[in-house]
Amino acid sequence: MEWLTGPFEVTFVQRALWGGVLVSLICALAGTWVVLRGMAFLGDAMSHGMLPGVALASLLGGNLLAGAAASAAAMALGVGALGRSPRLSQDTGIGLLFVGMLSLGVIVVSRSQSFAVDLTGFLFGDVLAVRESDLVQLLIALGIALAVSVLGHRPFVALAFDERKAHTLGLRPRLAHLALLGLLTLAIVASFHIVGTLLVFGLLIAPPATALPWARRIPMIMAGAACAGVSATFLGLLLSWHLGTAAGATIAAVAVLQFLLSTLAAGIRDRRTRLPEPTAPRP
Repeated sequence: MEWLTGPFEVTFVQRALWGGVLVSLICALAGTWVVLRGMAFLGDAMSHGMLPGVALASLLGGNLLAGAAASAAAMALGVGALGRSPRLSQDTGIGLLFVGMLSLGVIVVSRSQSFAVDLTGFLFGDVLAVRESDLVQLLIALGIALAVSVLGHRPFVALAFDERKAHTLGLRPRLAHLALLGLLTLAIVASFHIVGTLLVFGLLIAPPATALPWARRIPMIMAGAACAGVSATFLGLLLSWHLGTAAGATIAAVAVLQFLLSTLAAGIRDRRTRLPEPTAPRP
């Protein structure tokens, strides 16, 4: 059993495991709503929309997390503002903001001759470099995400399935949508320095999509997503240690593999349940 427990006896791997677990829990809370509302493109756009803030913070010697938060907040506010326009579809507005923010980030990066290493960390993260202060920040982010999820559960449910009914019931769907954007922003900003912007999207989408075919209630989807994310973190770190691969990318790859296996198993289950009952043989 040394191959199973040996890697997690190392201090920095232990911190990476705890960091990945906390990220998985945060992403399970936000990602469930992203999957249910079909907001995957928005999640992808927001994760890349942080680049200008991170680039500016790096060039000015500021805090990268603060830069990412400011950029993601601007992206969320822009999405909310464009969403009110009756002449512009939400996907079009998100796509334009995505291209604009990404272009701005690349322009800022191009002004620096020594940003390549930082850009690599921004895209792919460094889960093995998690510090104790990072774990404290993730714990705080998890507490906020849990509070938002509990307080906003009823309007989020109504918004996910029937926005007009949510308005009829007085649940203020626009405010609920902004709160949901805030929850998504929190998850992305809190997680990007652990697994990177390209890979946080995997943990945000894959675990809830993995649990979706097997759960009938939203809390159960969240619980299943949390379990899938935690197991992906453990297996990803284990495989990364023994195979010498990038830890963050391996975690995300395991999460996507879990989704593929879950989809395959759900398809087999559905085909079996649709099979006709065998008829009795005739005499």
